[in-house]
Amino acid sequence: MKRAAGFTLLEVLAALVLLALLLVGVYSGIRTASHSVRSGTAAIERIDQVRSAQQFLRRELAQSMAQPIGRSEHGEPIYFEGSAREMRYVAPLPGYLGKLGPQLQRLQLVDDGHGGLRLELSLAVLPPDGGSPQPLGEPQVLLDGIGTGGFSYRGIDPQGAVVPWAPAWADGRLLPQLVRIELQLPGTPGWPRLDVPLRTNPAQTGLSPIGMRGGNMR
Repeated sequence: MKRAAGFTLLEVLAALVLLALLLVGVYSGIRTASHSVRSGTAAIERIDQVRSAQQFLRRELAQSMAQPIGRSEHGEPIYFEGSAREMRYVAPLPGYLGKLGPQLQRLQLVDDGHGGLRLELSLAVLPPDGGSPQPLGEPQVLLDGIGTGGFSYRGIDPQGAVVPWAPAWADGRLLPQLVRIELQLPGTPGWPRLDVPLRTNPAQTGLSPIGMRGGNMR
C-alpha cells in the first residue's frame, strides 16, 4: 500500500512563519497609511483653522468703529485700547449676530496652561442707553497651539505725526491706522504676518489716512 500524501510538521511550521511575516507586513502598511491619512487630515484642519482666524480678524478689525468704549480721566471718549497681548474695539459681527448691533470685542492672547498661548475673542453687547457692556457668552477660541505672539500698532497722533510701530496704543482717543498680529505656530506652515488697516475716521485728526499721504508708513 502507498503512503497517503501530506505535509510534514516542518513544512506546516514554515508555512505558518511565512503567513505571520506576510500579516505583519500588511499590518505595518495599513498602520503607516492610516497614520499618513490622520497626519494629512490634521494638517488640513490646522491650515483651515489658521485661515479662518486670519479672515475673521482681518474683517472685524477693518470694520472697527469710532464708538466709545470708555472715558479717560478727563472725560474724553476712548475708542480703542491696545497692548501687546490684548486689544478692545467696537465692530459689527457678520451673520445673525450682526442683528445685535455693533459689539465690544476683546481679543486676547492667554496662557493655555501647557506652556503655549491661545487666541480668544470675547464679545459684549453695547446697550443703546450707554450702560455697561453686557457679556455675550463665554470667550471663543479662535486659534490654539500658539508658541509666542503679540500685537503692535501704528498710526498718527493728534498733531499729525506718524506714530511708529509699538506694542501698545497710547492714545485711545484715536484709532490706530494699522494693527499687526504676529504669531509663532510650532510644527505648522506658520502664520504670515498680518497687517490690518483699520477704517479710521479722518475727522478724528483732521488729516487724511496715512495710506493716502504719500506712503509715509513704509
